[in-house]
Amino acid sequence: MAQTKDALKILERVTGKSEAVKAGIAQARINFEVAQMIYDARTKAGFSQSELAALIGTKQPVIARLEDADYEGHSLTMLQRIAAALEQRLELRFVPKKGRARRRPPSPVVSRRRRLRPV
Repeated sequence: MAQTKDALKILERVTGKSEAVKAGIAQARINFEVAQMIYDARTKAGFSQSELAALIGTKQPVIARLEDADYEGHSLTMLQRIAAALEQRLELRFVPKKGRARRRPPSPVVSRRRRLRPV
């Protein structure tokens, strides 16, 4: 068998096709990306962890924890506070999974509320 340097292919060989393992890897990737995003935004703005913490009303260890790739407690509220302190806008979006067939969009919701009759 030919050897590969592709990390994803190596991980698949090691972990097999376990959906639980794939889900864990996907979650770890999200945690890493959020932590990196916070770090990148903070350093690009020229703030230390302590300075950013003061701007959003928290302590430096909280920022350190948010920038840790292993941290799993990122909240939308905290990300919004960080974005506001760094004078940025937070964008959140849903992206289709790769290889998934698109479903037909749902039909428009029709109001089923009854009209009240005058008494």
